[in-house]
Amino acid sequence: MALGTNHVTNTTAATFIPEIWSDEIIAVYEKSLVVKPLVRAMSMVGKKGDTIRVPKPDRGDASIKAEETQVNLITGTTDELVISIDQHYEYSRLIEDITDKQALNSLRRFYTEDAGYALATRVDTAIINEAANFSNQFEFNGGGIGAAGGTADSAFTDAGFRSAIQLLDDADVPMDNRCWVISPALKKELLGVSNYISTDFVTGRPVETGSIGSLYGVDIYVTTNLPTVNTDEKPSLLMHKDAVVFVEQVGVRVQTQYKQEFLADLMTADTLYGTETYRPECGVQLFGTV
Repeated sequence: MALGTNHVTNTTAATFIPEIWSDEIIAVYEKSLVVKPLVRAMSMVGKKGDTIRVPKPDRGDASIKAEETQVNLITGTTDELVISIDQHYEYSRLIEDITDKQALNSLRRFYTEDAGYALATRVDTAIINEAANFSNQFEFNGGGIGAAGGTADSAFTDAGFRSAIQLLDDADVPMDNRCWVISPALKKELLGVSNYISTDFVTGRPVETGSIGSLYGVDIYVTTNLPTVNTDEKPSLLMHKDAVVFVEQVGVRVQTQYKQEFLADLMTADTLYGTETYRPECGVQLFGTV
């Protein structure tokens, strides 16, 4: 009897394993992101080039319309934001055949989770670093907040947070799409603030990654990616979605290849993106003691 031609071979099933790796890593990556979903995202997937230019039109004022007079024409000026797509990160593992055959299935699960988390951490950190360009840099002190540059007196003060909110209000930053990104240490401080733990705090909304509720209508997110500065301070970011823009040219992709010379499978996950401060007046970086 002839063998026939409709076989499942390594050639016809070549993408089976990569798809498993890819699905699992991308799922973990998306789950691990805290800050990226909070900023304006743009896609450059499938496009050539290493730079994207984003228009930044200025706002206009309304004029009184007097009888029998021409309307008041507004001379508009438009700046542009130049974003370099120059951040390319990868995560690679070479798994030898003997390890693949003898190790538990949990080994691959660890690698996929680790890859997704590692890439998500890089993305969030790149966005957090843009906070250095925010128009407002303050630190918590006994009177609320003061100009950054010294040493913060406390991790958090309610008066300071309300003053920071006013900074956004005075800059006509929209009320919606505001968030506050804090460290675990600051979360601990907030748990001792009555305004935070009151029943008004409980919203009953579905839990998002890193979200722990809201304070004065501002959604709060916790991340471990905020750096320690001046040896004893950590920043927190009060910002609107338009404060930072994130441009992705290559989303998380996963490639695998069998390396016969090593008798091993090479797995690589990578992503290519760029970040830039879009509206610096839409963000406040607040420093507090650790």
